[in-house]
Amino acid sequence: MTFLHPLFILWNPDEVAFHLGPLSVRWYGLCWLIGIVAGLYYMHRMYKDQKIDDSLFDTLVVYAFIGILAGARLGHCLLYEPGYYLSSGQHILEMFLPVSFDEQGGWHYIGYAGLASHGGMIGITTALWLYSMKAKLPFVKVVDMIGIVGPLTGTFIRLGNLMNSEIIGRTTDMPWAFVFQQVDTLPRHPGQLYEAIAYFLTFLTLWLIYRKHKNWIGTGIFIGLTLVMVFTERFCIEFCKEVQVGFENNMPIDMGQLLSIPFILLGLWFVVRSRKKIRELEK
Repeated sequence: MTFLHPLFILWNPDEVAFHLGPLSVRWYGLCWLIGIVAGLYYMHRMYKDQKIDDSLFDTLVVYAFIGILAGARLGHCLLYEPGYYLSSGQHILEMFLPVSFDEQGGWHYIGYAGLASHGGMIGITTALWLYSMKAKLPFVKVVDMIGIVGPLTGTFIRLGNLMNSEIIGRTTDMPWAFVFQQVDTLPRHPGQLYEAIAYFLTFLTLWLIYRKHKNWIGTGIFIGLTLVMVFTERFCIEFCKEVQVGFENNMPIDMGQLLSIPFILLGLWFVVRSRKKIRELEK
């Protein structure tokens, strides 16, 4: 029998936020939508600060939306469950369609149950590179602005994971532990909440720096700090989380940590590279 501390949070929310006729709107999708809209709101404010034409912002919305969702979906399927998704033509279709096919040839709607943040980062970076060429804007200037708002979007994505009772933490006796009743009756670290808080604090830090140094946009300092802070936070919090797929049990660090290392190194490169440009601006 498991002893439950009186402060443990019994967590068993309905995955559906509300219904629109026959359509069920899930908390996970809603959190993704809120995160993207919030990020685009602050991105639009920076476009105005930097005196970039509004028509270019409209184009950015399309590129960013497709890039982050496509990258996050493909990242999950190819990095975490390649054996399943590459095993048949139907499973390959499931990578792109929000449905699941059954053995009888039928299908049912399940939404996109599996989105990886590392894949989302790769997807949106690719989309922004294409966008910067089309819009004739410096790539580093675009990713600096995205770097500031990215952690805000990440905050809501992790809250969506919390509402789904997924990416759960390891067992703990800490008084703030969550009991994810859809999973088991054990008290666990709310790793999703840890990440959401860390990402929100990262956004606040970057936004305050930006408000004081708007002319630093385009130096690479913001995307550099974002990559270092977010993926260092991710690396550390992974120690509190259960592995997501079985093959990670035989790894010294899990897949999330392994994939975070190159992003941290890339961020450090951007930070070092930006110092010279900032010194020139401050003369």
